[in-house]
Amino acid sequence: MVREREMFKSRYKLLFLMIILFLIISFITRTVLLFYSYSDVDITLTQLLLMYGVGAFYDFVASSYYFIPFILYLLAVPSKIFYTPWHKKVMLGVMFVTTYFIIFNGVSEWFFWEEFGKRFNFIAVDYLVYTHEVIHNILESYPIPLLLSVIFIADILIWFAIIKYTNIIDTAFQTQETFMQNVKQGSIFLILPLIFFMILDKQPYSKISENIYNNELAKDGLYSLFSAFRHNTLEYDVYYKTKPVKEVMEHLYKLEKMDEKHLKVIQKEGKENHYNVVLIMIESMSAEYMGVYGDDRNLTPYLDALTKKSLFFDNLYATGTRTVRGMEAVTLSLPPTPGRSIVKRPDCHGMYSSGFVFKEKGYENKFIYGGYGYFDNMNDFFSHNGFKIVDRNNFSKNEETFGNVWGLCDEDLFNKALKEADSSYSKQKPFFQFIMTTSNHRPYTYPNGRIDIPSHSGRAGGVKYTDFAIKEFIESAKKKPWFKDTIFVILADHNGGSAGKNTLPTWRYKIPLIMYAPKIIQPKTIHKLSSQVDLMPTLMGILNFSYKSFFYGNDIMDEHFKPRAFIGNYQKLGYFKDGKLTVLFPNKTSKTYKIKKQTLRSVSYEDIPLDKALENDTITYYQSASYFYDNGINRWKKWHK
Repeated sequence: MVREREMFKSRYKLLFLMIILFLIISFITRTVLLFYSYSDVDITLTQLLLMYGVGAFYDFVASSYYFIPFILYLLAVPSKIFYTPWHKKVMLGVMFVTTYFIIFNGVSEWFFWEEFGKRFNFIAVDYLVYTHEVIHNILESYPIPLLLSVIFIADILIWFAIIKYTNIIDTAFQTQETFMQNVKQGSIFLILPLIFFMILDKQPYSKISENIYNNELAKDGLYSLFSAFRHNTLEYDVYYKTKPVKEVMEHLYKLEKMDEKHLKVIQKEGKENHYNVVLIMIESMSAEYMGVYGDDRNLTPYLDALTKKSLFFDNLYATGTRTVRGMEAVTLSLPPTPGRSIVKRPDCHGMYSSGFVFKEKGYENKFIYGGYGYFDNMNDFFSHNGFKIVDRNNFSKNEETFGNVWGLCDEDLFNKALKEADSSYSKQKPFFQFIMTTSNHRPYTYPNGRIDIPSHSGRAGGVKYTDFAIKEFIESAKKKPWFKDTIFVILADHNGGSAGKNTLPTWRYKIPLIMYAPKIIQPKTIHKLSSQVDLMPTLMGILNFSYKSFFYGNDIMDEHFKPRAFIGNYQKLGYFKDGKLTVLFPNKTSKTYKIKKQTLRSVSYEDIPLDKALENDTITYYQSASYFYDNGINRWKKWHK
């Protein structure tokens, strides 16, 4: 007891104080997030106790990591310096600044939660890499000077109360310990994070419910950020259920009709149709924003009308929740492998890409983007997979009328695409354009006077402006000589948010796919369950292409098409078929859910016994996709030397 009292009176009393402040601010943060998502959280006494109990534990674990530099400093500074009056002032300054950053983290979590419905995760890790875009996006989206000032005032009030109403600081500088006492006390606090790391790194304990919001609230944001950084890359064989490779391949050949070289051979009769293709991938255009799906806000009047004149696939699902996942699914026709998208991985060159298929058939392929394509590694990926790059660096000053940190407005983007199409047409070459929009992204800014929703007022405005810009683009394209021989493909990269009560909420992944070519394609609505990975095989079917591929997608228009979809995030891998969702988890477990009811903005699941047949299919698809990538099998040059 004497030693404990001595520790509490020593310099380490300052550490105790900082940990308590960390826990209090984390408690307040958790409570604010709980009230914000109150309608989505399962509120029971047991769940609240678990949420705050487990949450407090993870807060303490996070604090043990967070204060390692502070502990090392306490260990290193000799007593003859530490207990001087001037050093006492230095320590007060250090603790004031540290508290400021703890409060700042809590405020940051609020905005991240508002956008994604999650604690800090792999998205936050990615954002730390692209600081220019993220910092400017924050500056354009939020009143930063006001927020920083409020945090500063809160910090002052906290330390005013501590100094005026407690004697914590004074008593911490009263007892001078010996060198060995200091080492022993400091070592205890340094051992704690090591123990926590060994216990928690492979086995998280924050899953307290089937409700995703409850689980997220039981986490600590800083700990989640650290964990996401650690596990941003996941090896399928290490973390997921597996089967012998030979067994997986044999089953894959049956499911996808691949040959012994893992290739699909698509052989069509008759002449190939080398129509131009303009693919518009819309940022975050969920089905929930479109009137044709039941939304009543009239945000997409043009696209809604266009579905009646097009081949419209109204039951198609994105593979993930990030732009790079949509790009991966469309260009490579692959289900989402665990961890980060292949687009962002260093070894993303020379994949068996649809870009190479088009290029081999004489097309001029261009990836056209109004932002800087180094973001998310997009330029590197597309330039090494069959495309030329046209990004913000290629726009002249007179081609830029409006922009924000993410890119030029969609009108500028589409005007550039028209010029690039004219250029390709003048060379008498068919062209394939992959156009990526940005206006439907926070801060949701666009030129004034275009639509009836003011710029910088939220997602609804971003959606409606993009709808307007697409209208202007297609109406302008109708005046071009190449229009009659062009297929316009319009789809989303991913959903407009990732939050949801459930594991992989299916409604969040539903996106539109529109193929418009009035001289080529007859209007029709297709209700088959399908995936982003099916886009290219379907498009190539319309073009009557004969080709070989590693594509996991299939032609939706084929009478033998088997409805199913792949959905996932960077950890959970889902297979949606026959009204059931089978999910592989990164602890080598799996589960099957029956979809009881799905609406435009919700889904309810029923726990059912694991469907072994669906589990076998799920493992086969995801294990084989990871195996092909890891072993360099699905590479273009490997089969085209």
